[in-house]
Amino acid sequence: MENEIYAAGEKMYDLCRRIFPINRSITGDGVRETFRLLQEEIPDIRIEMQEVPSGTQVLDWTVPDEWNISEGYLTGPDGETIVDMKDSNLHVLGYSEPVDAYLSLDELKDHLYALKDQPDVFPYVTSYYSRRWGFSLTYRQLESLKPGTYHAVIRSRLEPGSMTYGEIVIPGKSEEEIFFSSYTCHPSMANNECSGPALITALARFIKDLPDRRYTYRLVLAPETIGAITYISRNLEHMQKHVRAGFNLTCVGDDRTYSLVHSRYADTYADRVLLAALKSVAGSFDEYPYTKRGSDERQYQAPGVDIPLVCFCRSKYHIYPEYHTSADDLDLISPEGLGGSYGVMTFAIRLMEANRHYRVTTLGEPQLGKRGLVPTMSSKETYQQTLALKDLIAYADGRNDLIGISEIIGVPVQTLIPLAGSLVKCGLFTAED
Repeated sequence: MENEIYAAGEKMYDLCRRIFPINRSITGDGVRETFRLLQEEIPDIRIEMQEVPSGTQVLDWTVPDEWNISEGYLTGPDGETIVDMKDSNLHVLGYSEPVDAYLSLDELKDHLYALKDQPDVFPYVTSYYSRRWGFSLTYRQLESLKPGTYHAVIRSRLEPGSMTYGEIVIPGKSEEEIFFSSYTCHPSMANNECSGPALITALARFIKDLPDRRYTYRLVLAPETIGAITYISRNLEHMQKHVRAGFNLTCVGDDRTYSLVHSRYADTYADRVLLAALKSVAGSFDEYPYTKRGSDERQYQAPGVDIPLVCFCRSKYHIYPEYHTSADDLDLISPEGLGGSYGVMTFAIRLMEANRHYRVTTLGEPQLGKRGLVPTMSSKETYQQTLALKDLIAYADGRNDLIGISEIIGVPVQTLIPLAGSLVKCGLFTAED
C-alpha cells in the first residue's frame, strides 16, 4: 500500500509540473490545453468535454465572454521591464481587457496590485465580470517605482466563445453515485490549482482498476463557481436522485495538515465517510464548519441544491499564507503531500465500497473458534486481542453500518473492514445495503 501511495504521489507531482505553466482562467485555450494533458495522463479513461457558449444563462449567472491572452508586460521610464507574464502568469490581472498605453505613475497606480503584508510575493487577482486591466507585483517593487512615463501592454481578447468543462463517468453495479469535483481555472498555482486535477486523474485510475465496483463514480473538472453552477443547472435532477456522497477536492498537494470542511449541517454520509477516513489514515486533521466554506462546496451545498458533499484539503484555502499568491509554486507541494491525499481518498472509496449494515446470522453468540476466527485456547491476552471482533459482532444487528459500529466501539473502521469481510466469508454476517 505504501508503495502504491508513493508511486501515485510521484505521478501526480509530475502532472502538476506539466500543467503548472499553463495560463488558465474560467474560459479560454489554456483550459483546453490543460484538459489535453489530463487526457494524455489517463488515455484509457474518457474525459467527456462540454463547451457552454458565452451568454448562456445558468441559474442566476451568465457564462461570460471567452478570454485569451498572448502577451502582457509593463516597462518603466528607463525602458526597464517591471513585470512580464512570461515570468509568471499571475503578473497580469485575470480577464484583463487589452491595453497599449503610456501612463504617468499616478495614473498607473490604479492598475497595480500588491500585498503590503507579504511584500516579497505578488497576488493572484481577477476581474471576471467587470472590465478592467492591471498588473500584479510585489509590494517592494511597487514602493520602488519612480515618477515618469510607463508603458502598459496587454494583448488579450474578450469575445463570444465558450466555457469548457470535463466529466468522467465510471459505471458500477448500482445507479447510486459517488461524486468528485475539482477545478481547472487558476493559472500557475500548484496547491490551489494543479493538485486538484492531479488527484482527480489518480482517483479515476484507481476507481477504474477496482475489480468489483459497487457504486457508479462521477468525476467533474470545471471552472470554480461558474463551472459548478453550470454543471448543477444541467444535472441537478440527476444528482439529487443518484448522488450518495460527494467530495470537493482542492489544495491537496502540501504536507502540513489535512482538512475537512463539513456540509451545511455536518450530517451527510459524505461527512461520516471523510471523517472516518481521516481518523483511520491521517490521524490528526483540522475540521471546519460550513460557515468557513470557500470552494465549490458553496454551490453543491446551496439551499435547494443540497448535494450531500464535503470539501477535502490539505492546508485549507484562505488559511495557508501562500494561497492566491506567487508563493503557491511547485516547491509548496510534494509527492508525499499529494500521495497522502491519494491515500485518504482511496481509503474513503474502499470504505464506501465495504460499508454496509451487517447482521449476524446466529441466534446468540456464535462459536468463533470452530471457524478459525479466534484461538482455541482462551487467556486474558487472547481475550483482549479478539475484543474488536466480538464487539463488531455484538453490534451487527442491522441498525448500524460499519462506520456507526466503529464510532460505538471506539475501533478504527480501518480495522473493522477486513474483520467484516472475514465474517461474511464464513457465513456469520449478511450484508445489507
